[in-house]
Amino acid sequence: MEGAQPGDTPEAAGPQLVELVAAMSLAADLGIGQPMEHGLRACVIATRLADRLGLAAQLQEDVYWVSLLAMVGCTADSFELRQIWGDDLELRAGMFGAGPSQVSLAWYFLSRAGSDGGAIDRVRSGAKLVSSGMAAVVQSMAAHCQVTAQLAERLNFGADVCHPLLHTFARWDGKGVPVGLSGDEIALAARLFVVANYVEVEHRVGGSIDAAIGLSRRFAGSVMDPAMADGLARTATEIFDGLEDQGWDAVVAAAPGGGTRLSGADLDAALTALGDFGDLKSPWFSGHSRRVADLAAAAAAESRMPAGEVARLRRAALVHGLGRAGVPNTVWDKPGPLTTGERERMQLHAYYTDRILRRGNLTVLADLASASHERIDGSGYPRGLSGAAIGTAARILAAADVYDALTSARPFRAALPAAEAATTLREEAKAGRLDGEAVAAVLAVSGHPRPGRPTAPADLTPREVEVLRLIATGHTTAQVAEQLVISRKTADHHIQHIYAKIGGSNRSVATLFAMQHGLV
Repeated sequence: MEGAQPGDTPEAAGPQLVELVAAMSLAADLGIGQPMEHGLRACVIATRLADRLGLAAQLQEDVYWVSLLAMVGCTADSFELRQIWGDDLELRAGMFGAGPSQVSLAWYFLSRAGSDGGAIDRVRSGAKLVSSGMAAVVQSMAAHCQVTAQLAERLNFGADVCHPLLHTFARWDGKGVPVGLSGDEIALAARLFVVANYVEVEHRVGGSIDAAIGLSRRFAGSVMDPAMADGLARTATEIFDGLEDQGWDAVVAAAPGGGTRLSGADLDAALTALGDFGDLKSPWFSGHSRRVADLAAAAAAESRMPAGEVARLRRAALVHGLGRAGVPNTVWDKPGPLTTGERERMQLHAYYTDRILRRGNLTVLADLASASHERIDGSGYPRGLSGAAIGTAARILAAADVYDALTSARPFRAALPAAEAATTLREEAKAGRLDGEAVAAVLAVSGHPRPGRPTAPADLTPREVEVLRLIATGHTTAQVAEQLVISRKTADHHIQHIYAKIGGSNRSVATLFAMQHGLV
């Protein structure tokens, strides 16, 4: 669906930096098998605890960003985790149930090793873990931390935020990752996050403040900084007060610096970082979001879409894969056909993308970013939209997404040659699933010769013919926008283009032209 366009409002009204970080946090929640806003509530706990401990204002600011960013590296190692432990979402979710004890976690990892295979696979995988000293676990945590720090750096955070993110899995007793890092050597912001991350789950699942305090006391001096655990116990009533209502709005409102807004190149760079985060879920997606964004934007320009719509399409395309974090790699990396259940689970990723983005100033991207798998005949997902309910931008995004997927390798097939991919796209258009004009534009900018095609009078595009038919039958600009599910500005843009092409300036002339050429 086509809603408000960037051109409708000033660039200054773009999303805040915190909204982009919080969106990644929501996606990371899905990636660790937790309900969305777990990370936001952990951020609230950490910052409230930092305040109660009397930390300096700058340290409190660092705690805010570190706790909000800490889990966004969770997709970095999903491909490797699947090869050892199967469903990566179940694995990460179960870690909270196992508890932070080193012994408990070791047994947990051993018990799940080879869970995707039979008994022999389980024994072999477990033996390999033991003989390596649980090297795969250490490597996984290190990869998570390094990716998180790099993403934070790309969002222009400094060392005071990026450095503590390398300590996300450090333990007070030195038995975490990095190995040997202990006590006060661990960045203070990371120590606060460790407490907040565990007690949020314990409080939510256990249902009481006492459960959260009990967990922090049990692991004070081993996993957690004793001073942090003690501070939590002393001020727990204040820290957990109304926590269940402390979600997106509260976290965004508390952003240090009043909520820096992004626009232009800064916004594009930040959204590219989010797109890369989504693509990290599996090596089969590496670079996919960037390529689709570039291809869709080029095709939109080829179709003479207004610059504001082209920019919005490119930005939506960059983040159309955020929801992949909520689908396990046992689905994404499967070398054979998906079962019915797996296919249903796979299709949820578009819905998750919508739910992640449908917040605050990111809402303008939600409809379009989640529409890359909608089809003209109604056979797509997540909403099963059809016909005019799928706007021009969404039609181009769908065609660009399919073309890039076909020309890229997947676990169940090699990349198709460009000519074969083009043939497949044209067949999809002929079958009524993809839009013919969108397919033609995508193929044209991909280097495929544009075959001769029947043109409407005055070289009107198919969309312009749709608009002309409506205004020729008495529809106002507002009614055209409503009928075609586009903004009034976009509808007016189409109408003015039509007038320019037919040499008229009003509805009557347009109606006469439409009747003369058999369009109504």
